[in-house]
Amino acid sequence: MKMKKRILNILFWSIISAAFIGPGTITTASKAGAEFGFSLLWALVFSTFACIILQEASARIAISTGKNLGEAISIRFKGRSKRLVILLFIVSAIIIGSAAYETGNLVGAVAGITLIVDIKPYWLVLIMGLVAAIVLSLPSLRIIARLMGYLVVIMGTAFLVTAFMIKPDTGEIVKGAIIPNIPDGSGTGLLILGLIGTTVVPYNLFLGSGIADKNQRINEMRLGLGIAIILGGVISGAVLVVGTAVQGDYNYQSLAAALTDGIGEWALYLFGFGMFAAGFSSAVTAPLASAITAKSLFGTAKKAKWDIGSLNFKLVWAFVLLTGILFGVVNIRPIPVIIFAQAMNGFVLPFISVFIVIVVNDPELMGNSKINGWISNIMMGFVVWVTMVLGGMNILKSVQTVTQWNFISGSYSVWILIFITFLFTLGLFYYIFKMRKSR
Repeated sequence: MKMKKRILNILFWSIISAAFIGPGTITTASKAGAEFGFSLLWALVFSTFACIILQEASARIAISTGKNLGEAISIRFKGRSKRLVILLFIVSAIIIGSAAYETGNLVGAVAGITLIVDIKPYWLVLIMGLVAAIVLSLPSLRIIARLMGYLVVIMGTAFLVTAFMIKPDTGEIVKGAIIPNIPDGSGTGLLILGLIGTTVVPYNLFLGSGIADKNQRINEMRLGLGIAIILGGVISGAVLVVGTAVQGDYNYQSLAAALTDGIGEWALYLFGFGMFAAGFSSAVTAPLASAITAKSLFGTAKKAKWDIGSLNFKLVWAFVLLTGILFGVVNIRPIPVIIFAQAMNGFVLPFISVFIVIVVNDPELMGNSKINGWISNIMMGFVVWVTMVLGGMNILKSVQTVTQWNFISGSYSVWILIFITFLFTLGLFYYIFKMRKSR
């Protein structure tokens, strides 16, 4: 009975893996494998570690305080002006951003399934949108989470079997996973940031906190969440391994050709289905995360109006889903909106990470028995520093896309960003030390 409970717990938390393994992850990881072999696997190992650290803290806040992340933000920042600014940034980055990226989720799923069958893309977008709406209409978050967990298992099996069929060098995999290496190349730095950024995303923190069972023990949460995220990291690593089969320029066609020529059509079918599963699972979790974020931010006073079956909750996920369907059917990518979403995500991710660090070190909110130990703080501080660098790079990349001013390629700008964020992290630790000492 205990084993069954543990398996169901892992499946439940696998919704986090379903959320971050989308078409963006598949594209970024397979491109990393195609261009640099196994040498960037370490970036996926770090991003998996960072994801566990932040997601565990976010879920622990919910279990320890009885408040999810959005509610904790509202409590922490009680001033009207401060709260308004925070809500504006979070809503812009997560809800509008999810709506923009939803197109990529649906189009990515279509790209996977069309590797296997020849069907008009717009019909597939409409069908997937309808099925996603049916799943999102289910009356229980636990049911939705477990369904996505099963999909992660199927998706993971597809990618792992495909990676195994390639027969990679195990020694090179281990070397790439444990030895940080930045190969020469103009786009290497951004690709590394992309591998981290597709795993550690802001809306996942709200999603994990929002679905956390307030009655669950912290040890149970850590076990289920940790295994589920590690499984997601392994799947992403398998995708990178699959990408190493490509010789020459990377695109879906060259990847499909490499899999067919080197292994056979079975590998192509497995990869195509795995990519479809990744896109569809993210097409469900992105609208769900947006609705949970809105519920946590706006539903504190009137919880009945933001219940999972309420009109307000459904309107939020419907907005995100319909936006993705609309752009997917007409085959238009909302580039300006995506650029805006990237910039807002670049700001919100380190902001939320900093907020999580402050909350888990606040005895008044967490209680003396559940605040962070200093080893946990050091690990979390390192992760927060990296998220600030990542966030700053995302903002710079978005500005560069708009202005066409290529200032990211110069190493001086990156080093300045690293130095400034490091000083900020030291200041954050000093603030935490004073807060803990005063209470």
